[in-house]
Amino acid sequence: MAHCKGIAVLARLKWVQLHHGDDGSRRFLEALTPRTREVLERHVLPHGWVSIDDFIELNVVADRLFGKGDLELCRVMGTWAAGENLPKLFRLFYRLGSPTFIFERASKLWGAHYDSGALTLTEPTDHSARLLLTDFKAPHRAHCLSVLGWCVGAIELAGSKVTTAEEQRCRTWGHERCELAMTWQ
Repeated sequence: MAHCKGIAVLARLKWVQLHHGDDGSRRFLEALTPRTREVLERHVLPHGWVSIDDFIELNVVADRLFGKGDLELCRVMGTWAAGENLPKLFRLFYRLGSPTFIFERASKLWGAHYDSGALTLTEPTDHSARLLLTDFKAPHRAHCLSVLGWCVGAIELAGSKVTTAEEQRCRTWGHERCELAMTWQ
């Protein structure tokens, strides 16, 4: 089973609270499976491990309740989470680095946030990057779109404007690996 750090889970809970208030948070929690609710009630720690299944469920349920049911809200929450969490964790990266610099560091730090898979930066230029996600034990589009959203947020935090951000390949579509491509100015 794959895991992610609790900080990703906490960001989704905070997003729901900020955008949908107490009533939305209550509806959200009630829509989760009892197992996932139990995990959340145990007080998730930012640097503790949480099952990727619970993370996926949070994203899918939020998208079903507050989005269009197409998982696009996973990308939106990923972008928001980058703005919420990254300046706290890697403030210096954003003051000194370009998006490419940030993606180089992110690929090296993948294992600090996930205990499965690898993120590799390929074909970087001053205004574009391609990230490959390989060997992740639990591929799911909600996760890929969350990572893509995080990339958009990272580009914006570096002071650039995203011109394109797309999922070009996905294991859930039958590909060997997931590929995310971004351009910016």
